[in-house]
Parts: sequence; structure tokens; C-alpha cells
Amino acid sequence: MSVFGQGSTANDDGTSIVARLSRAVSESGITNATKRVANDAAYVSKKLMKSTGKAAWLAGTTLLILVVPLIIEMDRDQQFNELQLQQQGLLGSRPPPK
Repeated sequence: MSVFGQGSTANDDGTSIVARLSRAVSESGITNATKRVANDAAYVSKKLMKSTGKAAWLAGTTLLILVVPLIIEMDRDQQFNELQLQQQGLLGSRPPPK
């Protein structure tokens, strides 16, 4: 006897209500469509992550090859200008106008 006084929760074929409900949900069209959409989203996400990684690699190597040497050269030029101004200050001449 069950808690609610209605007897057993089993059907005539021996399956419980939970088992029948679970089977009905797992065999529904909505569940299949949801699984298909989830699989498609996972596939697209995987492809996007792979292509994003390739783009990051390309951007990183381009930065190292083109931008870093430019920054180093600009820093050297700035240091050279500061050295010239310092030497001109020691010699007593005025710095050239900018």
C-alpha cells in the first residue's frame, strides 16, 4: 500500500509511473530536437575555438615580427635624443628648436 492509499504505483505491465514518464520524455520529439541542437552548438563552438586559436597565433606572431622591433627602434631614438640634449646642456649650447 502506498502513502496515498491508492495501492501500488506499478501499471498492469509492471512499469512504474516514473519509468513511463521517463520513457515518454526521452522518446519525445522535443528531446531529440534539443539533443540535435546541443550537438550542433558543441560542434560550432569547437570549430570557433579552433579558428580563434589560429587567429590568436597569427596576431601574436605578427606582433612579434613587426611591432616589437618598431617599438624598440622608437625607444632607441628617444634615448638618443635625450642623450643629445644632455650633451648639449653640458657643453652650454642651446638645444635645437623642435
